[in-house]
Amino acid sequence: MKPDDPLLRILACPLDKGPLHLVVPDEPSARTAAEALYNPRLHRRYPIVDGIPQLLPASGEQISDDEHEELLKRMAP
Repeated sequence: MKPDDPLLRILACPLDKGPLHLVVPDEPSARTAAEALYNPRLHRRYPIVDGIPQLLPASGEQISDDEHEELLKRMAP
């Protein structure tokens, strides 16, 4: 998924219905290297698998405060 994809404007978090932010990999490292959609309000990350956002509530992963800070730095503009 690209940062300018029009789909990003209409995707919403399944829990709070707020906007999601695209997180792109900056380097091939640990768990956060995969492309994902992120809800910074709830600290939840939703994976993108084969270009398809996985937006079921059970697909979201609660992340730690440290990972939250890292993802904020990597969110696409």
